[in-house]
Amino acid sequence: MDRAALIVSEGLTKAYGSTHALLDLNMEVRQGEVYGLLGPNGSGKTTTIRLWLGLLKPTRGRASFFGRDCWKGSQEVRRLVSYLPGELRMPGSLSGYGVLKFLSGLRDGEGLDRAVAIAETIMKLDLRRKVRKYSTGMKQKLALAQAFADPVDVLILDEPTSALDPSARLDVMNLIRAAQEQGQTVIFSGHVLSEVESICDRVAILRRGRLVHVEDMHA
Repeated sequence: MDRAALIVSEGLTKAYGSTHALLDLNMEVRQGEVYGLLGPNGSGKTTTIRLWLGLLKPTRGRASFFGRDCWKGSQEVRRLVSYLPGELRMPGSLSGYGVLKFLSGLRDGEGLDRAVAIAETIMKLDLRRKVRKYSTGMKQKLALAQAFADPVDVLILDEPTSALDPSARLDVMNLIRAAQEQGQTVIFSGHVLSEVESICDRVAILRRGRLVHVEDMHA
């Protein structure tokens, strides 16, 4: 049975002067699937995500999320989403636990216990340490723990494995599978073909701001 459409993009375009970061994107993400965005740096993956979240205003076209306009209803959209950006910024003066507590507090403390459990048990982090003493990979693991713990319908992960070792990458794949089993929709952006192939139900391939192909990985 076909799943209901969750995100619908119609002619979605973002231009900076004469340069198009994204051009005429027509795409549909279905509820409950793991949807991959695949392409090299500069292909339009992050721009697409930021337009979906209402962090950027489209030059033309529109995107909707559960029927909500992604720009006009951006706050409502973001309540339903946990977003891991490709470039992380964390307050170095806080401990790992302090960061998780702060981020969970944005959702009234929901998910804190699960975030701590993922961080300590799966990611093997010492949450007593200051974030400034964390390596890049450790910061990535901390952010992933929070993302997977958030009580949301949709996870958007922008290159979530870029700073991780092979063992931690496998942990992320397992967490994505578990999230889907719980009914969440996962959008996985990356440029490593083997990872996208192993975890996604469908994959959209972008190049130079254009959608060039959508592949059903089960076909």
